[in-house]
Amino acid sequence: MMMPSELFFPRCLQHLLVLLLKLSLSCSSPLKVTNGTACTARGPASYILVFTGQWSPQMFPKQYPLFRPPAQWSKLVAVTHNERYRLWHEGATASPGVQSFAELGVTVELVKGAKEGRKKRVVGSMYRTAGIPSGVGHSSTELVLQPRNPLLSLMVKVIPSPDWFVGADSLNLCENGQWKEEMTFDLHPYDAGTDSGFTFSSPNFPSIPPENITMITSQKPNHPANSFYYPRLPELPPLATIWLKKQPRLPIRQHNHRRRWTVRSRCGRPGGCVWGLVPEKECATVPATSC
Repeated sequence: MMMPSELFFPRCLQHLLVLLLKLSLSCSSPLKVTNGTACTARGPASYILVFTGQWSPQMFPKQYPLFRPPAQWSKLVAVTHNERYRLWHEGATASPGVQSFAELGVTVELVKGAKEGRKKRVVGSMYRTAGIPSGVGHSSTELVLQPRNPLLSLMVKVIPSPDWFVGADSLNLCENGQWKEEMTFDLHPYDAGTDSGFTFSSPNFPSIPPENITMITSQKPNHPANSFYYPRLPELPPLATIWLKKQPRLPIRQHNHRRRWTVRSRCGRPGGCVWGLVPEKECATVPATSC
């Protein structure tokens, strides 16, 4: 004899309802980021990002570019995103955007990719800084991260080079439901795998077929002509670093104008003890030793 409930809800419909209930619960669960934990931070977070180039002739004397063009850095490109997006990834083939940026410093394709990512709700925002006209120097920008997009990826092209860059892939700024207060990350050179040149000033030599993105080390590539080949070093010193510092409150933007920041040393001299940031409008009245 059939129970009254079974008259209205046959077994097939009961299974369908259970399946729909499980699906709705999975869709409403918080996003899991790359370390397997959900970002449950309450609200967004603002960070100051400082890129510091450490590419000097003292640290990297081999074939150091002095002219046409001298050693320098391109603009920095940073993207906030979730685990379903990758700006670049070691061991993967470079996207057209990564190729054009690593070879030419052009951001058009990267911007297109980020815009498509925003439409798919896998990208939060894209940020850029000005380039640095020498191998040693600083650039900075202000970032805002949301709990649904807690990862940060970035790239800076090494100029001159065939297709080399430094960068970070999917840094997680949310841990145990809290935004990290401060973070420092060493950057090492990578080969985008789209040009087979060995030296900083190599002519254009496309890699056919393209190779995967790989880290350049003191031992690899092991060709004597390679500009970063230092066989006596166990590893290369960092070519650059990034420093991220959480701000006490979100930035206030008026008329879509972002505050500009100047990097100052608290010791008042280049390469000083502790680097800090001061809004440019305040720097005229704040001595360098107190920054």
